Amino acid sequence: MIISFYKVSDEYGCFSNFSFHGFKLDDKWWITSESYFQAQKFHGTLYEEKIRLLDSPLKAAQIGRCRDLPLREDWEQVKNDIMRKAVYAKFTQNKEIQKVLLSTGKNIIVEQTIDDYYWGCGEDGSGKNMLGTILMETRDVIRLL
Repeated sequence: MIISFYKVSDEYGCFSNFSFHGFKLDDKWWITSESYFQAQKFHGTLYEEKIRLLDSPLKAAQIGRCRDLPLREDWEQVKNDIMRKAVYAKFTQNKEIQKVLLSTGKNIIVEQTIDDYYWGCGEDGSGKNMLGTILMETRDVIRLL
């Protein structure tokens, strides 16, 4: 069985990086995993803290996706590990959604998005689904705790 998610209001909406399940990471509080992820594009700059303090993951995404800003040079090499770190923190520090993640058993988890072929499955399903993959990896790690 495939478990798909996208909107925060969906059954598995807590899997979305936009869900408001905050966590502490790097000695700071983050309201969403999207906020953490987008801020790390500018690690060590003023933009990192500016994004952390925003009250909306959408606003964080808008700034993070702005290519007029100085994206860290190693971003392509570190982005998957940064997402892993955020997802792990989110699901280990929020027990109610940890239960939801574990309830998926061994099912495949897919971010059902039409416009993202890297983090999601893309419109035609041929995308890499890296967020879904990281969620499944996190589920496996949490099972061992």
